[in-house]
Amino acid sequence: MSIGALAQAAAVSVESIRFYQRRGLLSEPARAVGSIRRYGPAEAARVRFIKAAQRIGFTLDEVAQLLRLEDGTRCAEAREIGAGKLADVRARLADLHRIEAALTTLVDRCGTGRGALRCPLISALQDASPESASTRRR
Repeated sequence: MSIGALAQAAAVSVESIRFYQRRGLLSEPARAVGSIRRYGPAEAARVRFIKAAQRIGFTLDEVAQLLRLEDGTRCAEAREIGAGKLADVRARLADLHRIEAALTTLVDRCGTGRGALRCPLISALQDASPESASTRRR
């Protein structure tokens, strides 16, 4: 199949196919007659694998690691990569819960009149020091 047909079969753009090739996630087949590269079902499955991994949060570097394990016989290594991703997701969720709690407090204070002269939300953002903001970022 042509690159356009591959893109359609894998539900991605032609630009995505080329990007994956540049990143080394997908090889470029040799040019057949007429200078057209022909792709097969294996390439379509590989692109779908890449997209499925991205949808659950894996970076392209992590996808490359998983692709090296694609034969499915090295489950312990795949588990280690997955466990690392799960730890990252849990850390981000914890950060989001802290952010939610802080925002909830500030938003609730806005409606109470306790910040008679200044809006508590605006005040908190204006009073935040650059040092404290940079230490909270990862």
